[in-house]
Formats: sequence, C-alpha cells, structure tokens
Amino acid sequence: MKTKSIGTIAIFLFIAFTVQAANKSEKIKVNGQCDMCKNRIETAVKSLDGVASAQWNKSDKSLAVSYDDKKTTTQKIQTSIAMAGHDTEMFSAGESGYNELPACCQYKRDGNRKKNNHHGATESVYKKVEKSGACCDNK
Repeated sequence: MKTKSIGTIAIFLFIAFTVQAANKSEKIKVNGQCDMCKNRIETAVKSLDGVASAQWNKSDKSLAVSYDDKKTTTQKIQTSIAMAGHDTEMFSAGESGYNELPACCQYKRDGNRKKNNHHGATESVYKKVEKSGACCDNK
C-alpha cells in the first residue's frame, strides 16, 4: 500500500514537471498608448495557439505573456503584435499597419526601429476590427 502511494506520487510529480516544462513566461516591450492598444495587443497574442495568458501594462509598455513553448515562440508572438500595428523589441509594425491605428494609438516611433523584418510571416491569426471612430482617453 505504501509503495503504491509513493509510486502514485512519483507519477503525479513527473506529469506536473512535464506540463510545467512546456510553459514559458516572458516580459516583452511593446509600444502602445491606451486601453484600445491594450485590447489590440492582448487580442493579437491570445489569438495564437499555445498562449495561456497575455497582459499588457500601459504604464511601463510591457507585455507579460505565458505560453507553451512547444506550440509557439516569442518570435511568433512578437510577429503577431507587429502585424497588429505595434512595435516590439524584435519586430516593427509596417508603416501601413501603424498608420491604420486610431490617432490616439499612434505613439512616437523610434527612428532606429527595425524595418519590417516580419514580412512574409503567416503565423498571426489576428484580425483587425473596424475602427469605431471612438478613441479612448489616454494622454
């Protein structure tokens, strides 16, 4: 009986360790301005298979993301964000994507940003929503 209990506990710990090993958490710098940006950024990230959670912080411009590293990567996550119109540490949004953002979401861009090095990416399943014309108060 005691041996069965120890064996059961060992199997449970092995499974828990295996599941935990596939999860990764990161903080990624993502440019944005307001609550509409927050929604757009988080939606772009959560649309990817394997993302468990995504929380963008407006004050420090950082995205806390947890994901299964067997299903997605930080490159795919940052590509999805850039395709939604926001610059990240790794990728810059294309000019057309950035220019489609509502006026309140257009942040000051760094002149030294990476130039669209996510072109050709097809990993994002983010779908842009139509502009409502309303902008949030952020400034």
